[in-house]
Amino acid sequence: MLLANILWNLTIVPSTDFSSLSLSNAFLNNLEQLGYIKMTPIQAQSLPHLLNKKDLIGKAKTGSGKTVAFGIALLSKIQPTDYSVQALVLCPTRELADQVSKEIRKLARHTSNIKLLTLCGGMPFGPQLSSLEHPPHIIVGTPGRLQEHLRKGSLKLNKVNTLVLDEADRMLDMGFLADITNIIEQTNNDRQTLLFSATFPDSIKQMSANIQASPIDVSVEDSHKSNIKQLFFDTPPSQRDNTLLAILNDYQPKSTVIFCNTKRSTQEVADMLRQQGHHALAIHGDLEQRERDQVLVRFANHSCAILVATDVAARGLDIDDLQAVINYEISRDPEVYIHRIGRTGRAGKKGLALNLCGPDDEHKISDIEAYQQINVELISSDTLQTQPTIPLTGSMTTLQIDGGRKQKIRPGDILGALTGETGIEGKYVGKINIFDRWSYVAVHNSQANRALKKLGAGKIKGKNFRIRKLR
Repeated sequence: MLLANILWNLTIVPSTDFSSLSLSNAFLNNLEQLGYIKMTPIQAQSLPHLLNKKDLIGKAKTGSGKTVAFGIALLSKIQPTDYSVQALVLCPTRELADQVSKEIRKLARHTSNIKLLTLCGGMPFGPQLSSLEHPPHIIVGTPGRLQEHLRKGSLKLNKVNTLVLDEADRMLDMGFLADITNIIEQTNNDRQTLLFSATFPDSIKQMSANIQASPIDVSVEDSHKSNIKQLFFDTPPSQRDNTLLAILNDYQPKSTVIFCNTKRSTQEVADMLRQQGHHALAIHGDLEQRERDQVLVRFANHSCAILVATDVAARGLDIDDLQAVINYEISRDPEVYIHRIGRTGRAGKKGLALNLCGPDDEHKISDIEAYQQINVELISSDTLQTQPTIPLTGSMTTLQIDGGRKQKIRPGDILGALTGETGIEGKYVGKINIFDRWSYVAVHNSQANRALKKLGAGKIKGKNFRIRKLR
């Protein structure tokens, strides 16, 4: 590492306010409106270098604020009058790509006419081809779908001046190295390359050496551990379902993610929980994109209380106030375990990690102890309260509107249609999510039927749309 890089890592950043950065007043005002006043550690350490157009390797986990960091960096260089792809963000999954796109769109509100396009598999190819006829300024996508567009000649990347590889370790784990290499070869050699990864195996170091020029190293230590209470329950294999039900009954988390190691067990656990009266949804690789979108929207807007997920499917999951993470099956990798439990206990809040441990998990527990330098004490599952069973359900109901961005629907249009004359009170309306062809709005359970009738009988932007309640 260069001496300058070493000195930077040893230097205390003089200011953590976004106002200390060389950004326009309009940009800073938008950040303030979004609630971004103080920079997170990854932002404070990386943004001065990013805005100085340096290549960078950032070691940071989900929830650290890295998306805002690279989003600010790439937007600071966009020329709105140049209708070509100027920034490219590669993500391992569709869910993470969607999350990154939404964040960048919010950051770009201060500048009009900036076009961002999300290119992921599992979505119709035709509409993407139509959108690429007028090239966007920014593309966020997954390697496989980007490769398809490159092969068809529908995508040109020769003017890309900022390339971001987000969660690069997962992309390599998923076998995307060849695709990534080919994509990078299509970009501008003078580009700025930003590589973010939660872990740094040798494969990441080799990738950096091949695609970056004298990158700055920035590493942010995981801060979740001290905020998260970790409990390990001794669970015989035959009692795993009963222990899970007892944990939910005893702790009553309003919002929890349950992790499984396989798609099959993920679906089986979700089915079992629903049979017991809990409102649980599963997310795994066998779901179609629309189904995956619906599951994540319903969980994020509190229409369901429990999400059962595999690691890959939950990549990029960013839920406010996630009260607990439950490991139905312990991960084989202690770093993945840390990544799982790091989804709770964010922003200084307390989190809860509840783990089911069988006889075959002894070596996994030992790895977790060594990785975190902690001592794990197994708790007997007999200490859990099992009666009476209290089903966990969401406080909101999700309504689907068969119209989205393509029909130029905005959140304000939906809110106005719900709360207009003789409508429901705004306090009963929750999150509104707009996709290309569908929109979703969360309404308090007590007002769901009234809201359904209101939208069904009225119009949005002067048009009638099909409305239905997701169950």
